[in-house]
Amino acid sequence: MTRSGFFVVLEGPEGSGKSTLIGPLAQRMRESRVDPIIVREPGGTRAAEIARQALLDPEHPVGPVAELFLYLAARADLVETIIQPALASGRVVLSDRFALSTEAYQMVGRRLDPALVRAANHAATQGITPDLTLILDLTPEVGQARQLAAGKRQDRLDRESLEFHRRVVEYYLAVEGEGVRHLDGSLPPDQLLQAAWSVVQAAAPSVFRVAVG
Repeated sequence: MTRSGFFVVLEGPEGSGKSTLIGPLAQRMRESRVDPIIVREPGGTRAAEIARQALLDPEHPVGPVAELFLYLAARADLVETIIQPALASGRVVLSDRFALSTEAYQMVGRRLDPALVRAANHAATQGITPDLTLILDLTPEVGQARQLAAGKRQDRLDRESLEFHRRVVEYYLAVEGEGVRHLDGSLPPDQLLQAAWSVVQAAAPSVFRVAVG
């Protein structure tokens, strides 16, 4: 797919600070005269939000393979409806999670077949990959403590075992590659924002200019 936009994804385990970071990071982009399209996974379209409710409801168990395909259905609709057209038109897209989450949670956390997960993930994304992936590294113990302190209602994934979340964290820590940057998720929000913004600007200085005046 030919595209002229820029795709930034925030990744990381539960409680790592993605949801706290995404709003201020988008504001930094606006201050540099870039108006990003903000999306979250699963969600962002009517079909994806319905899938989100089914996936995260702690009162309704979902089997591992069904869980995988619900996530992928939500992603496919989001890509088709919002992400792909935005990137094709030159927009910046900022997403809370994308394909890497499926590898961390379903492939490693649920121990599903890697070949199945990667092939299905590729189909759902239409081959779209982020230009920049910011992984917020944090231990599962600290992430859980943060959620409890914030009074977050635990969803179905939050309630998974500590061992499950450790597998997810270990996978994230090991991810490397072009466009992948790791950030210390234990930093205070203002410091994490500055670290993230510095990486974003360095990754695409011609896109994210420093505001004047």
